[in-house]
Amino acid sequence: MARIMGDQFITPAYLLDQFSRQRILVVGDVMLDWFIWGGVSRISPEAPVPVVEVQRESRYPGGAANVARNITPFGSRVDLSGLYGEDPNGALLLETLSEAGIGVEFCLQEKEMQTITKTRVVAQHQQVVRIDREKCRPISETQEKALLAQIEPILSEIDGLIIEDYGKGLVTPGFVSGLLRAAEPHDIVITVDPKPGNPIEWRGVTTVKPNRSEAFASAGIQDFHRDEGVDPFADEPLLETGRVLLEKWACHQILLTLGEQGMLVFTENEDPRHIPARAREVFDVSGAGDTAIAIYTLGLCAGLEASIAAGISNLASSIVVGKLGTTPIEREELLEAIVREYPGGIPNA
Repeated sequence: MARIMGDQFITPAYLLDQFSRQRILVVGDVMLDWFIWGGVSRISPEAPVPVVEVQRESRYPGGAANVARNITPFGSRVDLSGLYGEDPNGALLLETLSEAGIGVEFCLQEKEMQTITKTRVVAQHQQVVRIDREKCRPISETQEKALLAQIEPILSEIDGLIIEDYGKGLVTPGFVSGLLRAAEPHDIVITVDPKPGNPIEWRGVTTVKPNRSEAFASAGIQDFHRDEGVDPFADEPLLETGRVLLEKWACHQILLTLGEQGMLVFTENEDPRHIPARAREVFDVSGAGDTAIAIYTLGLCAGLEASIAAGISNLASSIVVGKLGTTPIEREELLEAIVREYPGGIPNA
């Protein structure tokens, strides 16, 4: 990561041009998102449930693959590393990744594995039910070595590494230890979306991005003000959680996402920075966290200070929650939002 050189402020167009110059590797639990869209006009006579009359179906990259999908609209080169199965849904996942322009040469296809699939039934703009197909099991030593052998040769060529832990078995302490050890000699921005209960040492990474519930669970602190809308700077358990995690994980920043309250950025020896939420209307929060870490990482790789990168990613998240399904941010949408938010240019200091 290098600071953008030049003026005190940079234009939004210049920033997005810097986005396009980055190469990002996303490592994590890969899934297929399947949406069934329909309408409801009656209740089933068999049970008190709505009858959904299917109108269309769509399939998208999910999990870590959705993070990668949120990077592609900016012209950045993005590669994906994970596991998927030799089953019909695995073939469909490959198809969606190819359509999105996501490189899959660092993924492993396993004969005995069931491709993780999340099927959402949506009617009248409301999610009716979600059906999960998954068999979670830790990555084997053989798979771990195979993935690391594929990844190591390209670490000198990438600008950012995103580790996405959805708790499905890929992100284990042994695999992460090997990955971080291999990345250490290279000047790589490393961001992490963690899962509570996974005993991983994140020492040496750039940023860990938990949401509120994940942060409190990881810090072992009780959340007394979760649904009270307390000002983040007046929420002492929240502030203590950020400080505890910064010390526990020994990373450069904790990016704590707070939903409708925005984000808090914790950096060692600095006061926390609060980025208020910008969402005007919320339809669907699916994938908002994926968008946040994707854009935040691009911002750091492009040379932005962490709080400014968080502000840009917050704008992106505020846009995607206004869409139905796991729909990524588009370049022009983000450009317009940045112009509104930073009419005098983006701070470059």
